[in-house]
Amino acid sequence: MQQDKHPDYWPTVFRDRAAGYAFLTRSTARSVETIEWDDGETYPVIDVEISSESHPFFTGKARVVDGEGRVAAFERRYGGAERSNS
Repeated sequence: MQQDKHPDYWPTVFRDRAAGYAFLTRSTARSVETIEWDDGETYPVIDVEISSESHPFFTGKARVVDGEGRVAAFERRYGGAERSNS
């Protein structure tokens, strides 16, 4: 690996305030705000708007698109499947 080519990489806490969830990982992102973690160490903390704990896809609260309802609405608006075999 070439020296002085890659950015600094250090432990960072990402905190999802909406879900009350935080996780410790490594990142190149910088922050002046810090937090004391469970291990007693102090790490920089970055607040995020959404994480796997609050994202609808991961929480199971995702909206399901009703494909049949869309087809029915289309047929109501433009008529049924009236095709001629000419």
